[in-house]
Amino acid sequence: MRRYHAALLASTLLPVAQGVAAGEPHEFRELLQLSLEELLEIPVMTASKRMEARTDTPAHLMVITAEQIRDRRYRNLADLLEDLPGVDFMRGTKSSAFNNFAFQGHVSNNKLLILLDGVRIDHPGGGKIPVADNLALYNAKQVEVLYGPAAALYGADAMAGVINIISQRPRDAERVHVSLTGGSDGYRNTEATASARLTERVALEVGAHEHRADRADLSADYADDFPRVDAVTFDGTVALPAALRESYTGEISSGSRFARLDVGDDLTLSYHRSDFRSLTSTGDRPDTARYLSSAYWDTTIDTLYARYRFELKPRLTGELTVDYSEYEVSPSSSYVNIFTGFEDHGHDYAFSRRRGFEQQLTWSADDTHTLVGGLAHHDYRSVEVPDLPTALDPDRSVASQDLTYVNTPLPIQTFQNDFTTTSLYAQLQSRWSATLSSMLGLRYDRNSDYRNTLNPRLGLVWKNTGNSYLKLLYGEAFRAPSSDEAFSTFGSFSGQRNAAGEYVGYFFRAPNAELEPEESRSLSLTWDWRPRRDLNLVVNTYYAEMEDIIVSRDEVVPTQYIPGARLFNTSIKDNMGSEKHYGLDLIVNARFQLSEAWRGDLWGSYSYTDGEVYDVEDGRRYDLPYIARDKIKLGTTFRYRNRYTVTPKLYWIGDTNTERKDPADPGTRIQADDWFRADLLLAAHDVGAKGITANLEVYNLFDRRYHVAAGSGSTTFVTMPQQPRTVMLTVQYDY
Repeated sequence: MRRYHAALLASTLLPVAQGVAAGEPHEFRELLQLSLEELLEIPVMTASKRMEARTDTPAHLMVITAEQIRDRRYRNLADLLEDLPGVDFMRGTKSSAFNNFAFQGHVSNNKLLILLDGVRIDHPGGGKIPVADNLALYNAKQVEVLYGPAAALYGADAMAGVINIISQRPRDAERVHVSLTGGSDGYRNTEATASARLTERVALEVGAHEHRADRADLSADYADDFPRVDAVTFDGTVALPAALRESYTGEISSGSRFARLDVGDDLTLSYHRSDFRSLTSTGDRPDTARYLSSAYWDTTIDTLYARYRFELKPRLTGELTVDYSEYEVSPSSSYVNIFTGFEDHGHDYAFSRRRGFEQQLTWSADDTHTLVGGLAHHDYRSVEVPDLPTALDPDRSVASQDLTYVNTPLPIQTFQNDFTTTSLYAQLQSRWSATLSSMLGLRYDRNSDYRNTLNPRLGLVWKNTGNSYLKLLYGEAFRAPSSDEAFSTFGSFSGQRNAAGEYVGYFFRAPNAELEPEESRSLSLTWDWRPRRDLNLVVNTYYAEMEDIIVSRDEVVPTQYIPGARLFNTSIKDNMGSEKHYGLDLIVNARFQLSEAWRGDLWGSYSYTDGEVYDVEDGRRYDLPYIARDKIKLGTTFRYRNRYTVTPKLYWIGDTNTERKDPADPGTRIQADDWFRADLLLAAHDVGAKGITANLEVYNLFDRRYHVAAGSGSTTFVTMPQQPRTVMLTVQYDY
């Protein structure tokens, strides 16, 4: 069980805090009270890998500032994503990823890059990760959300877009931030960060957070979904009678560490760690899994990078980035479910590593033409193991641990995948007149595991009136198959043998080393209009086609990958079918003044998403999974003399397709019903002393009961019950 590391936090932050205390109090909130016009003119980095105005890029891009992050209580990236236009967000539905989401029709985080200051901090090998409380935003200056394909600059997996968390430069804002939160259902969160100049040229920021939540007892709030039933194995054996079944539990915990050291404007060294733990029974029905605190999925991602900036000539600059990242599933992770016979022998482990460099050059030929180009090389290693009878010791070789499949003497089959990537890219941006500019980009990616890819990106920006911009963008992108998809296997033996003496196994997942990348082509048109200084209206339309979709399928001829075994009813991941989706996001942002004392912000969106997936196995076309065709999100922050804020948020999400096909109506999917939720955030600033803020947050204000689209497997909930009302109180100090 995780504990709060108060001593570690204090020892890490105290030296920096002492440096800050030597200066004057930092009027942090007042510095961030910008007008809407000023907010819209904040320079962005993500769209072109160089600083530019949002209006200069043909891509649709949103910026969420530190002020908005605090006022809207975006503690982490999950909170922020749920508010974004075009995003379907489903909490607590997956056993290993926990949350699931779709981004303008693209399902899951493995089609969306998550960066910190331009460096990838999600799965280093491109697999799925939890996007939840682990990706905290206490260190964010702003978050840039780039919609649409960006493979021409970023390479693999930038199909749906890119999210770039821009951290505070330590030299820009010496500060101390400490926040303590407690709430219902055992919710507690601690975060702290501090930054200071150590010398005239050297500045440091460090931060950390720890979080834990027992979460509500869903069996009490949704009794019909959680009946107390026998745990029955595939062969009909009652492993545990209903009278002895455990009570429901759904606890989670997470943490992060962050450090950034700047030496002048030339050198940055940074470290980021995120970890998340959730129960592997998450999303599973009570007849197929045991709800045990000891059966959990625990992941950690560590990322380090060094970046050196230099100037070769007045108009030619360079940037060299060296990075290293590791992802690990803790060997203590395990499943106790119907696939393990409800016994504790479903232990798991996975490891992935990325290391390499990227050299980028930026040449401004004149004031109207800018060329960005680069070379990158990375090497990767991934280790995948199947369900294990006992926890693996990752410091020893698998062969030396004599691990065998349960109920057999057959040695465990593990997979190690080593590969490299080399990339070349260039992007030219040109301003042809005061009203017309263009962008042309191209990237070549060579992967030692699969075919090479070439991805173009073309765009136009037309300023048709003083404050109205039309943006047209075409791009191609690809998603690399992850080692998890290619080599992750699972299944268990009962001990049964056939006439040939082979151990018989059913319902195994087999490896497939022949996977190829998914590929997409996308077109978007964006109208960005600012009719007044305090009002911004955006219309973003998009269309995308995808081929070689990686899906699970049953094998006609089972892959026999375990010597001494005979497997039946196996499944694999394979490139099958195609997909297309299209949609529209209508977005409004406004700032208003109600009186001398009252002012506020309004933000909202209506999103329409539709499309279809072609299933090669049955030759039918299905609606997109995990997508609500219609979504409305609305929020407003009322401020009273910068001392008090009231922020209500409203969500209406229409009927949502699950991934489960409806057997009663061939060609359709089972749907989760539409739902409505309201959240309320109250804050009081300078409470008792300057810099102290108290926040009251009420999630699911009206305590509504609703379900979201969940799993597609035979053992999972098709629609997952969601959390009832949760109340949280936060006290924070900013200096």
